[in-house]
Amino acid sequence: MNNRVVHFEIHAADPERAAAFYRDVFGWEIGEWKMPGVMKDENRYWFVMTAPKDSKEPGVNGGLLFRRGAAPTPGQGVNAFVCTVQVENFDETAKKVLAAGGTVALPKMAIAGMAWQGYFIDLDGNIFGVHQPDPNAK
Repeated sequence: MNNRVVHFEIHAADPERAAAFYRDVFGWEIGEWKMPGVMKDENRYWFVMTAPKDSKEPGVNGGLLFRRGAAPTPGQGVNAFVCTVQVENFDETAKKVLAAGGTVALPKMAIAGMAWQGYFIDLDGNIFGVHQPDPNAK
């Protein structure tokens, strides 16, 4: 066992809307996983593929499901794991996030000599990071 994160889950009041958001921003493949015997909406589940099935890229795939508690309130501190997505171009990704209805949690900042990093809020109040490697960041 290597103690690596192998799956993530996004909780949403409206999973179909959340799926559209993440498809628009990152181009992820998201589809409902039809589980036998599941009839109630709150038990439905969507798979999230962040890369093609046989991809050799490092990364992790996940799921999307109905939120079972209250959504985070605006300005609330982070109270869960925050996933960060590595992208080719931070600024282009930020434009996609905002166009899809997301908002800025923490603006773009340099991690000197390493990358550009920022945090956004999706349509359900979930915070996620965006990371563009750049050894010239300062």
